[in-house]
Amino acid sequence: MKIKEEILINQYGQSLVNESEISVHFNNLTKIQQQEYLLNLIELILQSKPKESDIEIAIKSSLLRPTYTPCILLRNGIKYNNLKKIADLPYSERLKSLVLLLNLFKVAYQRRFEKEKNQYSKWWYSDLSNEKNIELILKQYEI
Repeated sequence: MKIKEEILINQYGQSLVNESEISVHFNNLTKIQQQEYLLNLIELILQSKPKESDIEIAIKSSLLRPTYTPCILLRNGIKYNNLKKIADLPYSERLKSLVLLLNLFKVAYQRRFEKEKNQYSKWWYSDLSNEKNIELILKQYEI
């Protein structure tokens, strides 16, 4: 995942960008890139330390029908192998999978963000509405 994509997802976690902005970017990726994107998103989710109690909140906030396959799979738990099953769903389920995983990320991220915001060693918890912070992050990764 490119650093700009990671920044965008973390901005979503801070409610600075909406889901549709990420969806548009996602839809412009190749099928292989979409798969990689979902797997990288899962890594970000796990780093945010989701809780089992986040599952129903994520499903509800995603506005997806609870009977959709990604939602059913998520109810099996938040372990990596289970989340990977969501990422491995057929292409026709990719956008639903993205929406659900983004919402799971946001629930977990916001809890961590409140605890760790402005820790300078973790750029993803800095104020990503501040353009100077974004410039520093990009400079750090030399983009």
